[in-house]
Amino acid sequence: MKNEMSLEFDSLSENESFARIVAASFATQLNPNLEEIDDIKTVVSEAVTNCIIHGYQMGEGKIFMHCKIQDQEIHITIMDKGVGIEDVEQAMEPMFTTRPELERSGMGFAFMKTLMDKLEVYSLSGVGTTVKMKKKIGE
Repeated sequence: MKNEMSLEFDSLSENESFARIVAASFATQLNPNLEEIDDIKTVVSEAVTNCIIHGYQMGEGKIFMHCKIQDQEIHITIMDKGVGIEDVEQAMEPMFTTRPELERSGMGFAFMKTLMDKLEVYSLSGVGTTVKMKKKIGE
């Protein structure tokens, strides 16, 4: 089985829950268990929140989400065209945050890495960030 969908939405905090529900709903065709659905919701929430808070620094912008199902895997890509990440390796370290004044925990990428089978982050300063994740469902 192969199926794909794409979504573009404004970088507003109220759209974070919308994006996570869309991704989780799309994944249901793989017949995931509740833990797998929760994992998908969590990683989408973290990635979209990163776009809003860090990518666009709470300003205007568009967030792009692409989900693909192939075999028993879901591939999720979240992308912004915001400020980008200067040092991706540093940003992926647990507890690292560029917004401590917002009481950010710095655990977003750590959660994504733990809950998904594969995590890739691509970013260029001034161009934006792309987060690609993959998870096999039903193992």
